[in-house]
Amino acid sequence: MPFGNQEINRCPRCNQAVFHAESIPAAGKMWHKTCYRCGLCKKMLEAMTMAEHEGNVFCKQCYARKFGIRGVGFGVGAGALAMDTGDRFGNTESLPNKPNYATPPGVAAANRAAGGDDE
Repeated sequence: MPFGNQEINRCPRCNQAVFHAESIPAAGKMWHKTCYRCGLCKKMLEAMTMAEHEGNVFCKQCYARKFGIRGVGFGVGAGALAMDTGDRFGNTESLPNKPNYATPPGVAAANRAAGGDDE
């Protein structure tokens, strides 16, 4: 029986050694039970409530706030639209809800001719 050096798993959240009795495998890594929390709201996670993005774990609600689809036509009715960006949790990476379309060339010329702004 070889008792050589085994690779020590490190928790991605606290970078401490994770032992088998206290480990939770998720997103291809081993986590401490206390470190297995949402990266945004710090809620404790379970296998069914976890979503992974680039090695970080989030609860499904925060994942939808941060990386989910925005706009009309996604979901069923107005109740399905997610307008909450998660600012109260410190989220700074969410996508804007307002589309950024360029003004068509004919509209800009018509606005100038009418004396309006060409925004």
